Amino acid sequence: MKILVVDDDKEIVELLSIYLKNEGYEPVAAHNGQEAVSKLSTLSSEIGLMILDIMMPNMNGIDVIKQVRRDSDIPIIVVSAKTADMDKIKGLITGADDYVSKPFNPLEVMARVRSLLRRSEKKVASTEPAILKVGPLEINKDSHEVKTQADKKIQLTALEFGILHLLATHPNRVFSANEIFEKVWRQESVVSAKTVMVHVSHLRDKIEEATNGEKVIETVWGVGYKVEV
Repeated sequence: MKILVVDDDKEIVELLSIYLKNEGYEPVAAHNGQEAVSKLSTLSSEIGLMILDIMMPNMNGIDVIKQVRRDSDIPIIVVSAKTADMDKIKGLITGADDYVSKPFNPLEVMARVRSLLRRSEKKVASTEPAILKVGPLEINKDSHEVKTQADKKIQLTALEFGILHLLATHPNRVFSANEIFEKVWRQESVVSAKTVMVHVSHLRDKIEEATNGEKVIETVWGVGYKVEV
C-alpha cells in the first residue's frame, strides 16, 4: 500500500519513509500542499493514508485537508509543530483523523498508521456486498464459498478464502506479504514472507485448476500481490 508523506522538511519525509518501508508500505513523498493534492489525484486508487504537515509553502495542511475532503475519505494523520489545542481542534474538525505533535517518535506515528488503516478496513468491510464477482469467480462472504462462472465450487481453506476476499475487496491495490498476514491471520507479522507465498501459491493452483488456467491473483515482484480489475 502507498502512504503519502507530505512535509516541506525533506529530512522528516525521509525519516518517515524509512519507517514506512520497514512496515511494508510504499511511501510517496510530497514537499508542499499543491504537490500533495496533485499526487493524491493521480494515485487516488493506490494511496491508503496520508501523513500531513500543517505549515507548508504554496498550500498549508488545513487547505489540503479541505480540498481532499471534497471527494475523498482517505485517513489523514496531521504531524505538525503547531501544538496549541485550537490548532489540533481545527485540524480534526476540518477533516483530519489523528494529530501528532512535533517532535515525534516515528514508532508512535507507525502505530497510529496501523490503527487508522485497521479502522478504515473495518469501515469498508461493513459496507461491502456479500457477493463479489472478480474475473471468473463469484465470492460469497457470508457462506465462505467461491464458485466459477460454470457454478463449480472451489474448496478453499479459511486462510485461502481470507486472502482471496482481501484482494478481491481491494481491486488493483497491492498488498505486501506482511499486510496480508496481519489482516488475514489477524496478528502482527512475525513470520517470513514464505508463509504467505505458500498459501497464495496453493490458492492460485486451485483457482487455475477450476477455471482452466485463468489467472486471478497477480504478483507485483518485490512488492506483493493484487487482483486486477
